[in-house]
Amino acid sequence: MGLPNALSLFRIAMVPVLGALAWLGEPTLFLYGLAASLLSDVVDGYVARRSGAVSALGARLDSLGDLATYTTLPLFAWWLWPGTLRQEKTAFLLAAVAYLVPIGFGWMRFRRLTSYHTWAAKLTAVWMGGALLVLFGGGPVWPFHVGVALLVLEAAEEIAITCVLPAWKNDVPTLWHALRMPR
Repeated sequence: MGLPNALSLFRIAMVPVLGALAWLGEPTLFLYGLAASLLSDVVDGYVARRSGAVSALGARLDSLGDLATYTTLPLFAWWLWPGTLRQEKTAFLLAAVAYLVPIGFGWMRFRRLTSYHTWAAKLTAVWMGGALLVLFGGGPVWPFHVGVALLVLEAAEEIAITCVLPAWKNDVPTLWHALRMPR
């Protein structure tokens, strides 16, 4: 199992906890739980690489944790901050499209969830996680807008990687790496 996979499973297990906190109207506890979940996302890959525990299973669990977290987050946020979602509906819609289109494209091409874990995806996840915590914590909106722009660029790279890969592969750092892989 290992610590990296346990961290990914923690993130998956946090989804119903976050849902319950949102449903019960507990925004502060929700933000703490979301911060813990997002931190586990940052730490799992680092620990896996440093300990030599990188695996296809770990990549899949990490991607499932991301999918579970980011597809449920809009609903949970709606329960807690409907005004913020209404006010930023265009940005949230663009973020949702940018997140889901590469997943759908990868599923159509390979019939499985992509797990590229690109450098751009890592940067975007860290930025967007912080931006969402700031936004929902009552801070400025501009970090979220920057995060949406990063997400769009990252989505374009993931679609391009899906187009050039001859077969499914996890952990493709950049489009440049995908182009250098044997055909």
